[in-house]
Amino acid sequence: MKYMDAKGKLNAYRQQISEIRGTMRKVQTEIEPQEVSDYIFKTRDGEVALSSLFGEKDDLFVIHNMGASCAYCTLWADGYNGAYDHLASRAAFVISSPDTPETQKEFAQKRGWRFPMVSHQGSSFAADMGYRSESGAFTPGVSVFQRKRRKIYRVADTLFNDYDEFCPVWHLLDLLPEGANGWQPKFTY
Repeated sequence: MKYMDAKGKLNAYRQQISEIRGTMRKVQTEIEPQEVSDYIFKTRDGEVALSSLFGEKDDLFVIHNMGASCAYCTLWADGYNGAYDHLASRAAFVISSPDTPETQKEFAQKRGWRFPMVSHQGSSFAADMGYRSESGAFTPGVSVFQRKRRKIYRVADTLFNDYDEFCPVWHLLDLLPEGANGWQPKFTY
């Protein structure tokens, strides 16, 4: 297929994706919020409640991260590091993982991460939010919460997987003639 013909076809697909995303945003506004408990997390400075993670904001992103053993979760988190200031200007942002606060601190320092992290170790938070299977395996994703009149509601969530819209690396690799071509994220290159 000629370059310009392929470009036209791909642009038409991208327009369809944009239209679908607009439809998804509309559905998102119609979701009935789910009230959740004020879960307790562990941090390097002690325990904190979910309600305190909002800070001065009314909205909160909680990234469900599988921890320092997952190269894919590390890839996503590396991307959030660059976007953190932008996201935090609109809503509170925190990464939650099953790692201990000490492990989180050490790993974050090695990666240069600037965002806050909490440990859900020992709580039912990941399971209650649908990010831990019955077998005990954790899964990555994001939950969005709102705080209204002293109550906390989950207003959105989605699982993460290869090629999702939350990690631009895959989409850039798709532009290469061979795509990812077996590429997998690593902790170091």
